[in-house]
Amino acid sequence: MSERVRTTVADGVAEVRFTRPERRNALDVAQFTAIVHAADALRDRADVRVVVLSAQGPDFCAGLDRDMFRAMRAGERLSATAELPPPRDGSPARATGQRAAYAWTELDVPVIAAVQGHALGGGLQIALGADLRIVAPTATLSVLEIVWGLVPDMGGTLLLPQLVGRDVARDLTFTGRTVSGSEAVALGLATRTAEDPRAAALATAREIAARNPHAVRAAKRLLATPRPPAEQLAAEQAEIGALIASPNQREAVAARLEGRDPVFDDPS
Repeated sequence: MSERVRTTVADGVAEVRFTRPERRNALDVAQFTAIVHAADALRDRADVRVVVLSAQGPDFCAGLDRDMFRAMRAGERLSATAELPPPRDGSPARATGQRAAYAWTELDVPVIAAVQGHALGGGLQIALGADLRIVAPTATLSVLEIVWGLVPDMGGTLLLPQLVGRDVARDLTFTGRTVSGSEAVALGLATRTAEDPRAAALATAREIAARNPHAVRAAKRLLATPRPPAEQLAAEQAEIGALIASPNQREAVAARLEGRDPVFDDPS
């Protein structure tokens, strides 16, 4: 899978980089498979504190590969089987495409998508699986499935409304219209813009990696899924109870008071 997706890890930051620029990092069975394997390989790595999704070339991901659409036109149902690791226990994502996007939500650590150029259809849905999306102002994003006579089927109908609300999600999904990176931020579809999204994402990742990794993971759990108020407040108390006076939390306090950089232990 190395020719499709490359993962590097340095100083707690894993960069998962799509390496198919000659096809605009478009999605076919092999690309889906490589993405799922990349996410699975990071699942239990205690030394990884943040993940950055990035892509070589001018585009993040142009969506489904044109060859797959040509097969659809010929009446094929794209029945090729991907060889995937078993899904995480309790994961609702079972289909290959869903796992390529939803797997990033299931990692214990924050995931940042660095989006330049086109993030269309399935490419946008993969970015939706990240916790943060840093996009170029001139990037082009679209829920493009409707243009091809389809609907989002990689978790987009779950993840998109959580970010932009149901009304905007309907607008984007029913029309398939494109939005710039700047408009995406205004809609809540992206977190912020940067002229160099990858550099900004890596800088943000390094900042997060310098924090107490137990607290960062706890924060991701707390912010992951809306819960009823009583459940959310109880979860807050459970997380803070586990953090207070723990070794890494004491180190955070000591480093702050002493004016030095903290040195944290990775979660076991």
